[in-house]
Amino acid sequence: MDGADDGAPRTAAGDTGGRGLRVGSLALAAVFALPLLFLVQQSWTLGAPVVEALTDPSNLAPLWRSLVLGASVALTTSVLGTACAWLVARTDLPGARAWGIMLALPLVLPSYIGAFTIQAALAPGGLTDEVLGLSLPAVEGFWAALAILTLLTYPYVFLLVVARLRQLPANLEESARLLGTSPATIFRRVVLPQVTPAILAGALLVFLYAVSDFGLPQLLRYDTLTRVIFGNLLDRPVSSAFALQLGVLALLTAALERAATSRLRGLDRQSSVRGRTGLRWAMGRRRPLGLLFVAGVTTAALVGPLVVLVYWAVRGLSAGSTRASSVLSDPSQLLSPLLGSATAGILAAVVAAVVVLPIAFLTVRRRGRAADTANGLVITGFALPGLIIALSLSFFVLRGPSVVAALYQTLPLLVIAYVVHFGAQSLRASQVGVEALPDSVVEAARTLGAGRFRRLVRVELPMMLPSVLAGGGLVLLSTLKELPATLLLSPPGFRALATDVWAATQDAFWAEASIVALVLVLLSGVLTWLLVLRRTDALA
Repeated sequence: MDGADDGAPRTAAGDTGGRGLRVGSLALAAVFALPLLFLVQQSWTLGAPVVEALTDPSNLAPLWRSLVLGASVALTTSVLGTACAWLVARTDLPGARAWGIMLALPLVLPSYIGAFTIQAALAPGGLTDEVLGLSLPAVEGFWAALAILTLLTYPYVFLLVVARLRQLPANLEESARLLGTSPATIFRRVVLPQVTPAILAGALLVFLYAVSDFGLPQLLRYDTLTRVIFGNLLDRPVSSAFALQLGVLALLTAALERAATSRLRGLDRQSSVRGRTGLRWAMGRRRPLGLLFVAGVTTAALVGPLVVLVYWAVRGLSAGSTRASSVLSDPSQLLSPLLGSATAGILAAVVAAVVVLPIAFLTVRRRGRAADTANGLVITGFALPGLIIALSLSFFVLRGPSVVAALYQTLPLLVIAYVVHFGAQSLRASQVGVEALPDSVVEAARTLGAGRFRRLVRVELPMMLPSVLAGGGLVLLSTLKELPATLLLSPPGFRALATDVWAATQDAFWAEASIVALVLVLLSGVLTWLLVLRRTDALA
């Protein structure tokens, strides 16, 4: 039932419709709970072996490494993202809008591509060898992972802090400035307490990304939980113990991030009605230092990796290849992974938009326990790493009836994994669309005799279409870059851009990997611009 009916007395038919929406939404949301159910089932079924694996001191090392890496990256990105946000949003930095866009664009680079570009730059015949004549040691371990993840994930903090800085009222800072307080003191005592929720929300997103990432630790040979799970898939007790640790860690982090985000939204609503915002500080003689700082960050996080990719791509195309299946000798080989990624991504986007639509109506129009449960289950799928989602779906499918087991390593199962993992992105966008529906228009359609289905098709969906398309686009963007679920669930012969990049890097085919990576980055960049940056008023 739509919002126009909420104020009217509910008839029996209305109650039936409400029950149908609740039951249908909970049934759809239950699919998103499969990864969590998998963790519980494995722990319960295997029992003692899992407990032994969990209590074995040697098995605690990957958890500790994941915690240390996640916390370290969260700390460094908090500092870097906040500093960049301050320069863009609160100083007279020349070209602040352009720098804001450039500083956000590292979002288009998956971590495994970032790690691969560093390795390719330092490889024999790479940029450091050809240009500088330096033979450097292999890049691997904690410090390499920390540096690369910091450069690729600080935009999560940057975007939230920029948005928050744009909304802060200027009166407190103006009063402090009139009293002769220095800019550094004003930032520490006035601004920082007000942007802390945004920093915390961004840092928790970064932490969740770092602890659930698979590609970068694998390439850099740093044994985090995701890497040891992938390496112990045949040892069920050990892999289940590690998966349980990772799942609990991811869920706790997601819960904290959700609390921080809710607090941030409350502060944003308060700030929006409290007067003029957007106070800027003159940098004076420090302006060149500010420009040098943002230029250095942009170069290290975005320009540098792209230069490495272009270098190897041009070098490979110039030299050619004798491999028949190489994109260097046959550029049409790019068509298969491009079509594979596009097909899986578009299907996932469409299915996600359809599946979460009733849940969006339930959570906005009929708030209650059922709505909260459905919303929480969908968010659970997003919180858990793609590796656990792939393992859980494989487990349930292979132990189901023959008709269900036939889904293993098929495109439908891969699409289901994408929907479970990224459906929360589509849900949030659809919720925004439902919230924006004018009650008067929906009520007018109901008064004119339009039934629920007709109102949905003729009135509500057309008005919600921009939000629904944005949510589907975010799902598509995420599926393009998803690696572990694609590796584990892809059908035989199926090729995607992410898996082709991965396969080429594993074989040290730097030129081939660079060409495919450039295509992936280009597609991700276009989608990021359309879905994130173009809609981010904070960068205006």
